[in-house]
Amino acid sequence: MSLVFNHSALTSGWKRYYIMHKNRRVASIREDGTCTVYYKSFLPFNLWIEEGRDMNTRLNNLNNFYYWCASRVLTLDRKYAKEILNAIGAKQATTDRDRALIAISYRALSLTDVYWIAVPNEKKTFEEISLYSHSLSNSFADVSLCGKQITAQNEELLSNQDAAGDIATNGVAPKAWIRDNNKFYLMKDGDERDVDAELLASKIVDCFNVSHVSYTQDKFDNRKVSKSEIITNEDKSIISMEYIDIYCANYDMDTEQFVLKKDAYSFYMMNIIDYLIGNSDRHWGNWGFLVDNKTNKVLTLHPLMDFNKAFTNYRTLDGGKCQTIRKSITQKDAAIQAVKKIGLNQISEVKKEWFQSDNDYCMFEKRLEILKNAERE
Repeated sequence: MSLVFNHSALTSGWKRYYIMHKNRRVASIREDGTCTVYYKSFLPFNLWIEEGRDMNTRLNNLNNFYYWCASRVLTLDRKYAKEILNAIGAKQATTDRDRALIAISYRALSLTDVYWIAVPNEKKTFEEISLYSHSLSNSFADVSLCGKQITAQNEELLSNQDAAGDIATNGVAPKAWIRDNNKFYLMKDGDERDVDAELLASKIVDCFNVSHVSYTQDKFDNRKVSKSEIITNEDKSIISMEYIDIYCANYDMDTEQFVLKKDAYSFYMMNIIDYLIGNSDRHWGNWGFLVDNKTNKVLTLHPLMDFNKAFTNYRTLDGGKCQTIRKSITQKDAAIQAVKKIGLNQISEVKKEWFQSDNDYCMFEKRLEILKNAERE
């Protein structure tokens, strides 16, 4: 199978695109910015478009549409991003529009949800192109994880789906989706410290009553990587807090109240865990909600994940600034507040022999004791 993209999408001559949710036409947008919304409740959470023909409405529609599509492409600060773009034959995008049209070239498919882009008169169904149903070639993982160039020998193994499954995965660490026994697994590389940190943090989180992604050790091309099973499928999607914040702003809702109303327990446990493991990377792109694909309704916070920057906020007992709360508050104070709301919820012992560093274990123990004292108060 050759690597064929819809290169007409990369030109300025497009007329209309349909925003699809599985096989449901949610909306259409034209090159002049006019749009038709068929199912408002099924619009992507981070996309705001309106029907109207005045100039401001049409410009806003185009800008918002390009931003939404661009969010489905890798960020250029991602390691090996240039190699991945070269591998799919796309230029190195510098604007939302450039990045959007690259995404559209493979129908803006993603392994985080069931949205995609269709063109008029295209007789494709979601079942025919779904990344959940079609295999990803491991040859593309060579580029994603190791920065290798696609060669004439392995280029023929790639399809649109192969590229899309990887470049729609956010973050800076080298990573790739691998299909094994009809299941998708995320392989994450980086320096050895990051991989070890993710593996240790995963063991620690196992000792607490919180929904989370489990990471195990594996190898790819003789490199040590962490491995985790995909948390999305054709029934459930995920949406990041960055996009939930956009949704709340568009509908005049308070973001933090929205989170607490939907899943206060998981939110508080996240702050407890991040303090205990010294996580410095809980930005609004790596936590968020599960979404029911039948109704497009928000469910609970998705399982806690992304621990490769654990133990980097271990210099002081206070930790860093809590990133999940807008007001300025330390991780320690956020965790103490959380414990007083829901308790510590530890279900098993964290063992000293898991730690490679005595200093890290000592800091963990001190932080744990602080939270135990808060729970007793």
